[in-house]
Amino acid sequence: MTNRHDAAPRPLPPWAMAAFYRTTTGLMSTVVWTFARWRVRGREHVPAAGPLLVVANHLHIADPPLLAATIHTRRIRFMAKIELFQGGAKGLPIRLFGAFPVRRFEADLAALRAAQELLARGEAVAILPEGHRNRSGIGLQRAYPGAALIALRSGAPVLPVAITGTERIRSLGILLRRPRITVTIGKPFVLERGRKIDRAAVQAGTETIMRRIAALLPPAYRGAWADQPSAPARSSAETATARSKVERGG
Repeated sequence: MTNRHDAAPRPLPPWAMAAFYRTTTGLMSTVVWTFARWRVRGREHVPAAGPLLVVANHLHIADPPLLAATIHTRRIRFMAKIELFQGGAKGLPIRLFGAFPVRRFEADLAALRAAQELLARGEAVAILPEGHRNRSGIGLQRAYPGAALIALRSGAPVLPVAITGTERIRSLGILLRRPRITVTIGKPFVLERGRKIDRAAVQAGTETIMRRIAALLPPAYRGAWADQPSAPARSSAETATARSKVERGG
């Protein structure tokens, strides 16, 4: 007999999820514009349509809704820790936001498949490769391989994003001082894929992703990825051209 706590929750109406996402991102935009000095760089780099894997550093619990408000031209599906979905009604907001669960610190094949299916449908998926926010400082931490594995398997363009300033929000009182929050969006790129996707390929892809994020951050935020050169990777436009040549037999 299936335990009612382990049973999969019923799917939510798409219209309700879309309305909740628009409301939440709109509210986040209003709050950030009002109570912070919010600056966005590189918004022109966001593709208007098509599969997109958004990757960013993680400093505060406000980072996901901030990303959604920043990249407002796309509806983003976030990969979030499974603990947020548990507890009945407590897990309803994250489900309404359109996120999907992942079991952190282990190989969660269901989460990987969910991300790949969303990308195959041309949606935008966001993953914070560090796996959790930095509780001890602002430096970029070592990353888990999930983002690179999904990027390699799907072939989707990767959009690097760097966030600074949200780590200052330790209490609501900080908002009265209007902290400076900056979101920098880099150019999308596609990870080079060889004949097979093995551990070495995933590790190389992870390093490329993290270096791309680090390159957008001020030196004080680069942490474990400071003073490391950016690994070469094709831009999404270059990759599309190469694929077109292959399809034509050129």
